[in-house]
Amino acid sequence: MMPAHDSTSAMETNTPLPPGMVLGPDGKPCRTCTDWKGWSKIGKAAKAKKESKDSGSTATATAAAAAAGAAGSAVNGSTSTSTFDYEAECPPDKEILGRATWTFLHTMAAYYPDKPSTQEQSTMKSLLSSFSQFYPCGPCAEHMQKEMKIDPPKVESRKELSWWMCGMHNKVNEMMGKDLFDCNKVDERWKDGPADGRCD
Repeated sequence: MMPAHDSTSAMETNTPLPPGMVLGPDGKPCRTCTDWKGWSKIGKAAKAKKESKDSGSTATATAAAAAAGAAGSAVNGSTSTSTFDYEAECPPDKEILGRATWTFLHTMAAYYPDKPSTQEQSTMKSLLSSFSQFYPCGPCAEHMQKEMKIDPPKVESRKELSWWMCGMHNKVNEMMGKDLFDCNKVDERWKDGPADGRCD
């Protein structure tokens, strides 16, 4: 939900980390705060180091690193016969988690009541507050909490919540250099589908 920060500024470390790698609160690299490319660099280096230590052979470590690089190339779209599907087989990285999260949040807003009761409004506020505390990417969670203090969730109606969610998402899109979403299309995208019926 938020772009990666320079992890070395967040915590002193003796081991240089790949660009974009973010450390979690425990001081270890955070998978859900980092995209796959950054994360795989750590994995390749660790695998090569382990192979080198286990075998005592530099050649084995080089071969392991090359094999890991080939697997990474397959995931990133270069030619390979590998059928490895990172998204289906591995824990989510920052991008996968972010897409799934926004899908959930927008869809939840799209199906929120048009005229919610006082209890429903309170529950939604509580859900979003709790969600922002427990989101697995620490920097993303902190960003959401900060934004919610500046612009609290609008829970008085389905339309207001959908538009608020769209505005929050666009703030993240803008920070990440992505295109902004036209909030006039929230119902089309997350609830009703296009008028031409292609999603029916």
